[in-house]
Amino acid sequence: MKILFLSHYFPPEINAPASRTFEHCREWVKAGHEVTVVTCAPNHPRGKVYEGYRNRLFQREQREGIEVIRLWTYLSANEGFVLRTLNYVSFMLACILVLPWLPKTDVVITTSPQFFNGLAGYFVSRAKRAPWVLEIRDLWPESILAVGAIRNELLIKVLRWLEHFAYRKADRIVPVTDAFAAYMRHSGIPSEKIVVIKNGVELGLFRRDTSGEAMRAKHGLEGKTVAAYFGTHGMAHHLETVLEAAQIVAGDPRIVFVLIGDGAERARLFDLKDQMGLSNVLMIDQQPKEAMPALWAMADISLVLLRKTDLFKTVIPSKIFEAMGMATPIVLGVEGESRELVQAAGAGLIIEPESAEELAAAVRRLADDPDEAKAFGQQGYDYVCANFDRRVLAARYIDVLRAAIALTT
Repeated sequence: MKILFLSHYFPPEINAPASRTFEHCREWVKAGHEVTVVTCAPNHPRGKVYEGYRNRLFQREQREGIEVIRLWTYLSANEGFVLRTLNYVSFMLACILVLPWLPKTDVVITTSPQFFNGLAGYFVSRAKRAPWVLEIRDLWPESILAVGAIRNELLIKVLRWLEHFAYRKADRIVPVTDAFAAYMRHSGIPSEKIVVIKNGVELGLFRRDTSGEAMRAKHGLEGKTVAAYFGTHGMAHHLETVLEAAQIVAGDPRIVFVLIGDGAERARLFDLKDQMGLSNVLMIDQQPKEAMPALWAMADISLVLLRKTDLFKTVIPSKIFEAMGMATPIVLGVEGESRELVQAAGAGLIIEPESAEELAAAVRRLADDPDEAKAFGQQGYDYVCANFDRRVLAARYIDVLRAAIALTT
């Protein structure tokens, strides 16, 4: 099978969409399929091209058997609605303009958000006369409405029309949660078009036997209970909760909170940490993918947090699966489907989103009872191995692609 995958994010970027796309594509190559990924120069989240790359009109590279085509885009940091939209639209237009140079394909996949990357699949698939599979990793524009990024009613109507246009025109839709699938069915999308393939973990990389001692020594965390947040520092995550919890437990010398990653809110959080005089909070810059297992191994507790909104009841942050893969107990401040998953796995403690008091209490409880923490970690590990191994999910995805091709031939 020849697969053409359009993704705004791709390694060496390390965010969740880049990892999901790469890990699926690599498994497909291993299974004998020809995979081409169309993306842009790596620049997330700061809008600065990574060392060793340039923002050229058109460039090719190989990554573990995957043919990678990188296109010029207008670069912008992961903040500010207008500039980010220009970034997104420029990538969609670039995909359309280079159509004559893109390879023949049996199927086109696009992943959303960002939304305009998802929509590019309509134009590319029609030009290539191939079925279009639309992957939905977040509901858009609902996700930006939830954090108040746009308020213009006319713009919201246009974006919602485009959203449903994409749902109607796609041959198959692959949401990452059951709640997303229910939303689509409620919007009138036929159930037979929708196949849920949730996120998972690359168990060969995120190994529970990885040592975190060298990383602890590097950051002066020997003998501490480390409660770590991994990932984007954005409006959706309300990481002030972590700083407030750290203030509550400031008198307990065992506990240190660690924030690892980057994003639009990081600079403000760093300043707020200093203003609050928090010596028990460590903020570590975004790290390369290969460093992540050791950082995870350094953590005694994984913090998974989002703002308290109805929309976030529909999401499952990918860091849940990575925490389980590392046998790290979770403190979850997310409602809805994420809560149901962590409870089903028995993988950790559930708290009210945005509650610093409950976060502090949960971290103290796990620090006080390492046997309970270990049990949560083991249960999460067993659950993710049984249900969310990325290799198994990639094989299921191939079945979806075959069905889409059969539908249009």
